[in-house]
Amino acid sequence: MATARSLRPRMTRGGTAWAALVPVVALAAGLLFATSSQTAQGTDLRGGEATELSALIPAREGAVAAQEEQLAALQEQVQALTDQAASRNSDVAAARDAGEAGALSAGLVPLTGPGVEITLDDAPRRPDGSLPIGARPDDVVIHQSDVQAVVNAVWASGADAVAIMDQRLIATSAVRCVGNVLLLHGRTWSPPFVVTAIGDPDAIRAQLAASPQVQVFQQAVEDYGLGFAVQERGELTLPAYDGPPTMEYATAAAG
Repeated sequence: MATARSLRPRMTRGGTAWAALVPVVALAAGLLFATSSQTAQGTDLRGGEATELSALIPAREGAVAAQEEQLAALQEQVQALTDQAASRNSDVAAARDAGEAGALSAGLVPLTGPGVEITLDDAPRRPDGSLPIGARPDDVVIHQSDVQAVVNAVWASGADAVAIMDQRLIATSAVRCVGNVLLLHGRTWSPPFVVTAIGDPDAIRAQLAASPQVQVFQQAVEDYGLGFAVQERGELTLPAYDGPPTMEYATAAAG
């Protein structure tokens, strides 16, 4: 008959040696605890890192805001110098006019017209604070892929201008999320996320309905109660993109 293994360890010569080392290990551990306590001086050694990380985003947002103010002032100076040079040089005037003609397509001037306002929001908690049945925490928040799917569909509809949280999108704009926080143009935004677009409302709705990625999102809307609303607006005004261009290289075409 097989017997169960004994839970009690057998004493061997090796075991005797380990027994002799136990006081040494205990002494070393005590020294480490004492050193940690003296260094902490009654504070949480790990709490400082958490505090620094939590303060990092507001600090960076403040730096971005200050840089944006500086950029706006420099842009005004550049415009004034350009106008001054154009008044004396026909080549400069022609180049300025060509640049202004492309400003609308580049999103560098405000635009007003009819369009839609699209709102995406996290799912509300149940009255007892629990998640919907069968849902994970990840299922009830808006993801980067959801916002990107809506934006892509709106662009595909031929919209003249698109903005997220009143931030005008241009060709180099990137939509990124960390958790349920949206990162756009150096700023952070919390849900609900509002996408505004100037264009044909019927064409935008048709493209949203035709997009496979938006259909995946809408399935989550039905399953978990995420917020998704599309409202037509008779008149929207989207601001100009006021951030720095992110293009690093440019090539002049041979003329």
